[in-house]
Amino acid sequence: MLTIDFDKLELCVGDYVLDIGCGFGRHAYGAAVRGASVVACDLLTDELSQVVSTAYAMKLNNELDETTFISSVAGDVCQLPFMTESFDKVVASEVLEHVLDDKRALEELFRVLKPGGTLAVTVPSYFPEKLCWMLSDEYHAPKAVGGHVRIYTKKELRAQLGRAGFIVGGSHFAHALHSPYWWLKCFVGPNKDGNPVVDAYHKFLCWDLMKQPALTVNLEKLLNPVLGKSLVIYAQKPNRSKGVVPEKKVR
Repeated sequence: MLTIDFDKLELCVGDYVLDIGCGFGRHAYGAAVRGASVVACDLLTDELSQVVSTAYAMKLNNELDETTFISSVAGDVCQLPFMTESFDKVVASEVLEHVLDDKRALEELFRVLKPGGTLAVTVPSYFPEKLCWMLSDEYHAPKAVGGHVRIYTKKELRAQLGRAGFIVGGSHFAHALHSPYWWLKCFVGPNKDGNPVVDAYHKFLCWDLMKQPALTVNLEKLLNPVLGKSLVIYAQKPNRSKGVVPEKKVR
């Protein structure tokens, strides 16, 4: 289930891509299938091991070309273990809402991106997220260890990207059908399993993900602007060769 749109990211064959906060690698695989070389980076080493194992299995099943490069690196978004201007594209999906120092995180994403490169950042969108916080304090930090520490408005996130030095571009919302699932989870208790309504809705989402019937695909497109669970924003690092804003220094 991809949140970003690789066409809007302007992903090209041969691009060197960083998927920061990769989790189990959904965007890493998506980029690799499109011919990019990918570094999957996360703090959780167990998930990184699975990313590499899954990529290997995809090659065996001819889902990825044998020459496709996917590697995994353990790292913190606030102190990335990569050289300056290393990547053509960067994906940071559902990361910033977990990070205490999001200003520093954006500075690091700006640093490792090449001039002219594009960042795709996704965070939970304001209204669905706000309702989750209202329904249960076990959904977010501090009760949820490692949970969400803030709620972004679209305006706030765009402003932060601009302050970090990015040229902020287009945006969209995604996964509207997932918002009711999380509202139900928060209503019954996010850590409580076995609720029949929640389980039934989860089965529906899994079915929808596998089958992708036209009815639900089109319904979600209609609902995304209002109920989309994720906000996606695309931003570019200025290209110095074109005489635009110079690269911002980071400490």
